[in-house]
Amino acid sequence: MEHIVNRHGLNMPKLGLGTWPMVGEDCTRAVLQALELGYRHIDTAAGYQNEDAVGAALAATSVPREQIHVTSKVWWDQLEPQALRASFERSLRDLRSEYVDLFLIHWPTPDMNLRRTLDVIADLKERGLARAIGVANFPLALLREAVETIGAPLAAIQVEYHVTLGQQKLLDFVRQHEMALTAYSPLARNRVSEIPEIVAIARKHGVLPTQIALAWLLEQPGVAAVPKAAGKSNQTSNLESLDVRLDDEDRATIAALPKNERLVNPAFAPQWDDAA
Repeated sequence: MEHIVNRHGLNMPKLGLGTWPMVGEDCTRAVLQALELGYRHIDTAAGYQNEDAVGAALAATSVPREQIHVTSKVWWDQLEPQALRASFERSLRDLRSEYVDLFLIHWPTPDMNLRRTLDVIADLKERGLARAIGVANFPLALLREAVETIGAPLAAIQVEYHVTLGQQKLLDFVRQHEMALTAYSPLARNRVSEIPEIVAIARKHGVLPTQIALAWLLEQPGVAAVPKAAGKSNQTSNLESLDVRLDDEDRATIAALPKNERLVNPAFAPQWDDAA
Protein backbone atom coordinates (compact mmCIF):
# COMPACT_ATOMS: atom_id res chain seq x y z
CA MET A 1 0.00 0.00 0.00
CA GLU A 2 1.24 3.50 -0.81
CA HIS A 3 2.36 5.64 2.11
CA ILE A 4 2.71 9.36 2.70
CA VAL A 5 6.08 10.08 4.31
CA ASN A 6 7.06 13.60 5.30
CA ARG A 7 9.67 15.49 7.25
CA HIS A 8 7.46 15.77 10.33
CA GLY A 9 7.77 12.10 11.24
CA LEU A 10 4.67 10.96 9.40
CA ASN A 11 4.55 7.57 7.70
CA MET A 12 0.87 7.08 6.89
CA PRO A 13 -0.81 4.66 4.47
CA LYS A 14 -2.85 6.62 1.93
CA LEU A 15 -6.01 4.60 2.56
CA GLY A 16 -7.33 4.19 6.07
CA LEU A 17 -10.43 2.89 7.79
CA GLY A 18 -12.69 5.57 9.22
CA THR A 19 -14.45 4.29 12.34
CA TRP A 20 -17.12 6.93 13.09
CA PRO A 21 -19.93 6.22 14.06
CA MET A 22 -19.13 2.58 14.84
CA VAL A 23 -18.91 1.64 18.53
CA GLY A 24 -18.55 -1.45 20.71
CA GLU A 25 -18.24 -4.92 19.30
CA ASP A 26 -19.34 -3.80 15.84
CA CYS A 27 -16.39 -1.43 15.71
CA THR A 28 -13.93 -4.01 17.05
CA ARG A 29 -15.12 -6.55 14.49
CA ALA A 30 -14.84 -4.04 11.62
CA VAL A 31 -11.30 -3.01 12.61
CA LEU A 32 -10.15 -6.62 13.01
CA GLN A 33 -11.61 -7.50 9.63
CA ALA A 34 -9.95 -4.49 7.98
CA LEU A 35 -6.57 -5.41 9.41
CA GLU A 36 -7.04 -8.97 8.15
CA LEU A 37 -7.79 -7.62 4.65
CA GLY A 38 -4.62 -5.54 4.63
CA TYR A 39 -5.56 -2.14 6.03
CA ARG A 40 -2.76 -0.61 8.09
CA HIS A 41 -4.30 2.78 8.90
CA ILE A 42 -7.10 3.17 11.45
CA ASP A 43 -8.73 6.54 12.18
CA THR A 44 -10.43 7.12 15.53
CA ALA A 45 -11.02 9.95 18.03
CA ALA A 46 -11.98 10.56 21.64
CA GLY A 47 -15.16 12.18 20.33
CA TYR A 48 -16.17 8.97 18.52
CA GLN A 49 -16.36 7.10 21.84
CA ASN A 50 -14.86 4.03 20.20
CA GLU A 51 -11.17 4.15 21.10
CA ASP A 52 -11.74 1.28 23.54
CA ALA A 53 -13.29 -0.78 20.72
CA VAL A 54 -10.36 0.04 18.43
CA GLY A 55 -8.00 -0.84 21.27
CA ALA A 56 -9.65 -4.22 21.65
CA ALA A 57 -8.99 -4.89 17.96
CA LEU A 58 -5.37 -3.76 18.24
CA ALA A 59 -4.95 -6.16 21.17
CA ALA A 60 -6.60 -9.07 19.37
CA THR A 61 -5.04 -8.80 15.91
CA SER A 62 -1.97 -10.76 14.87
CA VAL A 63 -0.64 -7.67 13.05
CA PRO A 64 2.17 -6.11 15.10
CA ARG A 65 1.31 -2.70 16.53
CA GLU A 66 4.30 -1.05 14.85
CA GLN A 67 2.87 -1.99 11.45
CA ILE A 68 -0.44 -0.17 12.11
CA HIS A 69 -0.86 3.59 11.78
CA VAL A 70 -3.37 4.86 14.33
CA THR A 71 -4.74 8.42 14.19
CA SER A 72 -6.68 9.81 17.13
CA LYS A 73 -7.96 13.25 18.08
CA VAL A 74 -8.81 15.38 21.10
CA TRP A 75 -12.32 16.86 21.27
CA TRP A 76 -12.83 20.62 21.11
CA ASP A 77 -13.92 20.98 24.75
CA GLN A 78 -10.67 19.44 26.06
CA LEU A 79 -8.11 21.88 24.68
CA GLU A 80 -6.93 23.46 27.93
CA PRO A 81 -3.50 21.95 28.76
CA GLN A 82 -4.54 19.87 31.79
CA ALA A 83 -7.71 18.59 30.11
CA LEU A 84 -5.84 17.86 26.88
CA ARG A 85 -3.18 15.80 28.63
CA ALA A 86 -5.83 13.88 30.56
CA SER A 87 -7.79 13.22 27.35
CA PHE A 88 -4.63 12.00 25.60
CA GLU A 89 -3.80 9.66 28.48
CA ARG A 90 -7.34 8.23 28.31
CA SER A 91 -6.90 7.72 24.57
CA LEU A 92 -3.69 5.75 25.06
CA ARG A 93 -5.30 3.70 27.81
CA ASP A 94 -8.37 2.92 25.70
CA LEU A 95 -6.25 2.14 22.64
CA ARG A 96 -4.03 -0.12 24.78
CA SER A 97 -1.04 1.51 23.16
CA GLU A 98 2.04 3.35 24.36
CA TYR A 99 1.75 5.90 21.56
CA VAL A 100 -0.39 7.10 18.67
CA ASP A 101 1.05 7.58 15.20
CA LEU A 102 -0.81 10.83 14.54
CA PHE A 103 -2.60 12.99 17.10
CA LEU A 104 -4.91 15.81 15.98
CA ILE A 105 -6.86 18.70 17.43
CA HIS A 106 -10.31 17.57 16.24
CA TRP A 107 -11.98 21.00 15.95
CA PRO A 108 -10.79 24.53 16.68
CA THR A 109 -12.77 26.81 18.98
CA PRO A 110 -13.04 30.62 18.84
CA ASP A 111 -11.69 31.07 22.37
CA MET A 112 -8.86 28.54 22.24
CA ASN A 113 -5.34 29.63 23.10
CA LEU A 114 -3.85 28.16 19.96
CA ARG A 115 -0.21 28.57 20.92
CA ARG A 116 -0.71 26.94 24.32
CA THR A 117 -2.70 24.05 22.87
CA LEU A 118 -0.13 23.45 20.15
CA ASP A 119 2.66 23.56 22.74
CA VAL A 120 0.98 20.67 24.59
CA ILE A 121 0.64 18.44 21.54
CA ALA A 122 4.18 19.36 20.41
CA ASP A 123 5.38 18.18 23.83
CA LEU A 124 3.58 14.86 23.28
CA LYS A 125 5.49 14.51 20.03
CA GLU A 126 8.83 15.38 21.65
CA ARG A 127 8.20 12.71 24.28
CA GLY A 128 7.45 10.09 21.62
CA LEU A 129 3.86 9.62 22.77
CA ALA A 130 2.57 10.96 19.45
CA ARG A 131 4.81 10.09 16.52
CA ALA A 132 3.36 13.00 14.54
CA ILE A 133 0.85 15.76 15.27
CA GLY A 134 -1.66 17.82 13.32
CA VAL A 135 -5.07 19.43 13.25
CA ALA A 136 -8.50 18.80 11.77
CA ASN A 137 -11.15 21.18 10.48
CA PHE A 138 -8.88 24.23 10.52
CA PRO A 139 -9.61 26.88 7.87
CA LEU A 140 -6.57 28.11 5.97
CA ALA A 141 -6.02 31.29 8.03
CA LEU A 142 -5.92 29.29 11.28
CA LEU A 143 -3.67 26.64 9.78
CA ARG A 144 -1.33 29.36 8.55
CA GLU A 145 -1.22 30.86 12.05
CA ALA A 146 -0.36 27.45 13.53
CA VAL A 147 2.37 26.63 11.04
CA GLU A 148 3.88 29.96 10.00
CA THR A 149 3.31 32.22 13.01
CA ILE A 150 3.55 29.72 15.86
CA GLY A 151 5.85 27.30 14.03
CA ALA A 152 4.15 24.10 15.19
CA PRO A 153 5.63 20.98 13.53
CA LEU A 154 2.31 19.85 12.05
CA ALA A 155 2.46 16.79 9.84
CA ALA A 156 -1.14 16.69 8.63
CA ILE A 157 -4.56 18.27 8.48
CA GLN A 158 -7.80 16.27 8.25
CA VAL A 159 -10.79 17.90 6.56
CA GLU A 160 -13.91 17.02 4.60
CA TYR A 161 -12.78 16.54 1.00
CA HIS A 162 -14.49 14.75 -1.89
CA VAL A 163 -15.45 15.15 -5.54
CA THR A 164 -18.01 17.86 -4.73
CA LEU A 165 -16.08 19.78 -2.05
CA GLY A 166 -12.82 21.39 -3.12
CA GLN A 167 -9.86 22.04 -0.84
CA GLN A 168 -7.39 23.57 -3.30
CA LYS A 169 -6.28 26.42 -1.01
CA LEU A 170 -5.47 24.00 1.79
CA LEU A 171 -3.78 21.60 -0.64
CA ASP A 172 -1.53 24.35 -1.96
CA PHE A 173 -0.57 25.28 1.60
CA VAL A 174 0.10 21.76 2.87
CA ARG A 175 2.25 20.92 -0.15
CA GLN A 176 4.24 24.09 0.36
CA HIS A 177 4.87 23.01 3.97
CA GLU A 178 5.35 19.28 3.28
CA MET A 179 2.25 18.26 5.19
CA ALA A 180 -0.39 15.65 4.39
CA LEU A 181 -4.12 16.20 3.90
CA THR A 182 -6.46 13.42 5.02
CA ALA A 183 -9.92 13.43 3.47
CA TYR A 184 -12.82 12.48 5.70
CA SER A 185 -16.27 11.81 4.24
CA PRO A 186 -14.38 11.01 1.02
CA LEU A 187 -17.48 9.39 -0.47
CA ALA A 188 -19.67 12.39 0.42
CA ARG A 189 -21.66 10.08 2.69
CA ASN A 190 -22.16 7.74 -0.27
CA ARG A 191 -23.74 10.46 -2.41
CA VAL A 192 -21.00 9.84 -4.98
CA SER A 193 -22.95 6.77 -6.08
CA GLU A 194 -25.78 9.06 -7.21
CA ILE A 195 -23.68 11.54 -9.21
CA PRO A 196 -24.33 10.74 -12.91
CA GLU A 197 -20.84 11.79 -14.02
CA ILE A 198 -19.17 9.55 -11.41
CA VAL A 199 -21.50 6.67 -12.29
CA ALA A 200 -20.56 7.07 -15.98
CA ILE A 201 -16.82 7.05 -15.25
CA ALA A 202 -17.28 3.96 -13.06
CA ARG A 203 -19.15 2.19 -15.83
CA LYS A 204 -16.37 3.02 -18.28
CA HIS A 205 -13.76 1.43 -16.01
CA GLY A 206 -15.95 -1.44 -14.85
CA VAL A 207 -15.71 -0.45 -11.20
CA LEU A 208 -17.92 1.12 -8.52
CA PRO A 209 -18.62 4.87 -8.27
CA THR A 210 -17.16 4.81 -4.76
CA GLN A 211 -13.92 3.42 -6.18
CA ILE A 212 -13.72 6.26 -8.69
CA ALA A 213 -14.26 8.85 -5.95
CA LEU A 214 -11.52 7.28 -3.82
CA ALA A 215 -9.12 6.80 -6.72
CA TRP A 216 -9.44 10.52 -7.53
CA LEU A 217 -8.36 11.41 -3.99
CA LEU A 218 -5.68 8.78 -3.57
CA GLU A 219 -3.87 9.64 -6.81
CA GLN A 220 -3.27 13.17 -5.51
CA PRO A 221 0.17 13.77 -3.98
CA GLY A 222 0.08 14.00 -0.20
CA VAL A 223 -3.62 13.11 0.07
CA ALA A 224 -4.97 10.24 2.18
CA ALA A 225 -8.59 9.14 2.68
CA VAL A 226 -10.42 7.44 5.56
CA PRO A 227 -13.77 6.08 4.33
CA LYS A 228 -15.89 4.38 6.98
CA ALA A 229 -16.76 0.82 6.06
CA ALA A 230 -18.13 -1.86 8.37
CA GLY A 231 -18.85 -4.68 5.93
CA LYS A 232 -16.24 -6.86 4.25
CA SER A 233 -17.40 -6.08 0.70
CA ASN A 234 -17.16 -2.31 1.22
CA GLN A 235 -13.80 -2.59 2.95
CA THR A 236 -12.52 -4.72 0.08
CA SER A 237 -13.83 -2.46 -2.68
CA ASN A 238 -12.34 0.59 -0.97
CA LEU A 239 -8.99 -1.18 -0.77
CA GLU A 240 -9.20 -2.07 -4.45
CA SER A 241 -9.67 1.60 -5.33
CA LEU A 242 -5.89 1.90 -4.94
CA ASP A 243 -5.60 -0.04 -8.21
CA VAL A 244 -8.05 2.11 -10.22
CA ARG A 245 -6.37 4.37 -12.79
CA LEU A 246 -8.20 7.47 -14.00
CA ASP A 247 -7.46 9.18 -17.30
CA ASP A 248 -7.34 12.88 -18.18
CA GLU A 249 -10.93 12.82 -19.44
CA ASP A 250 -12.09 11.42 -16.08
CA ARG A 251 -10.17 14.10 -14.19
CA ALA A 252 -11.62 16.86 -16.34
CA THR A 253 -15.15 15.55 -15.74
CA ILE A 254 -14.60 15.47 -11.98
CA ALA A 255 -12.98 18.92 -12.02
CA ALA A 256 -16.15 20.32 -13.62
CA LEU A 257 -18.39 19.08 -10.78
CA PRO A 258 -19.54 21.61 -8.13
CA LYS A 259 -16.92 21.98 -5.42
CA ASN A 260 -18.94 23.67 -2.67
CA GLU A 261 -21.10 20.87 -1.24
CA ARG A 262 -20.10 20.70 2.42
CA LEU A 263 -21.90 17.97 4.37
CA VAL A 264 -20.25 18.28 7.80
CA ASN A 265 -20.97 21.64 9.39
CA PRO A 266 -21.88 21.35 13.09
CA ALA A 267 -22.89 24.34 15.19
CA PHE A 268 -19.37 24.57 16.66
CA ALA A 269 -17.65 24.54 13.24
CA PRO A 270 -15.36 27.46 12.35
CA GLN A 271 -16.11 29.97 9.61
CA TRP A 272 -15.01 28.08 6.51
CA ASP A 273 -13.05 29.54 3.64
CA ASP A 274 -14.85 29.52 0.32
CA ALA A 275 -14.35 26.16 -1.37
CA ALA A 276 -11.83 26.23 -4.17
